[in-house]
Amino acid sequence: MATHKSAVKTHRQELGRRARNRHHRTRLRTEVKRIRLALETGDAEAAQGLLRGTLSLIDHTVKLGAIHHNSAARAKSRLTRAVNKLT
Repeated sequence: MATHKSAVKTHRQELGRRARNRHHRTRLRTEVKRIRLALETGDAEAAQGLLRGTLSLIDHTVKLGAIHHNSAARAKSRLTRAVNKLT
C-alpha cells in the first residue's frame, strides 16, 4: 500500500480512472454483442440500425482513452464489413 501522501492520492485517482474505463469498455462490449447477435440471426435491418450507434460509441470510447485507437479502427472495420456482407 502507498504510504506517501502523493502516492495515496495517485492511487485514489487510479481507482477512479479504472472504474470509469471499465464502465466504458463494458458498455462498448455490450453494444458489440448486440450487433453480433443481430448478425448471427441474419437480421440485416437490426444490424444496420445498430451499426451507426456502435461506431459512434467506439469513437467516443477512444476519445475518452478507454481503448486504443488502433483497436477501435480494427473493430469498426470488422463490424462494418460483417454488416455489409449481410446486406
